[in-house]
Amino acid sequence: MARYTGSKCRLCRREGTKLFLRGDRCYTDKCAYERRPYAPGQHGRRRKKSSDYEIQLREKQKVKRLYGVLEAQFRRYFQIAEAKKGVTGTNLLRILELRLDNVVYRLGFAQSRNQARQLVKHGHFLVNGRKVDIPSFQVRVGDEIVVKEKSRNLAIIQESQEAIARRAVPGWLELNAQEYKGVVKALPEREDITFPINENLIVELYSK
Repeated sequence: MARYTGSKCRLCRREGTKLFLRGDRCYTDKCAYERRPYAPGQHGRRRKKSSDYEIQLREKQKVKRLYGVLEAQFRRYFQIAEAKKGVTGTNLLRILELRLDNVVYRLGFAQSRNQARQLVKHGHFLVNGRKVDIPSFQVRVGDEIVVKEKSRNLAIIQESQEAIARRAVPGWLELNAQEYKGVVKALPEREDITFPINENLIVELYSK
């Protein structure tokens, strides 16, 4: 399966915003975006006027990179969102939020979505008592996500739990830290997604 293997800090610099792809490091002075807040490459510092298309494209790329999704899968998510009732942009963000790797990250069992993806792939989580090792698995309201008994002493999970105070668990999830368990209480609403995203630009891009 194709995946991005380059520098994650380079992605933040390209999109002109912190995507928090490296967990705790993004909150320190070691963050590459803090030290070089301009696009990578020879002409990164150069100012240029952006077209409407480029603005839409950059917004789509930002969201793809934030959730760690490649183009083909992202386009499929858009098609599903478009076919659903309701606002297409909100539906798209809801699909992304309900990915298992994102839920694991939101519950504080991992410091980044990339780390959460690896933990899920390695089979460290149970959903409703059954092992699920597919990061893109769509959780539903009422689903219970639990860290496997043997995995609870992993340093990655322990460190992530200590750092969860930095970013609160969203209201649509419920965390029981003592039991290493989380429950999906409700569907995520648009206001639950506080990261600056203009989903309308993505809808405009794909609707051309």
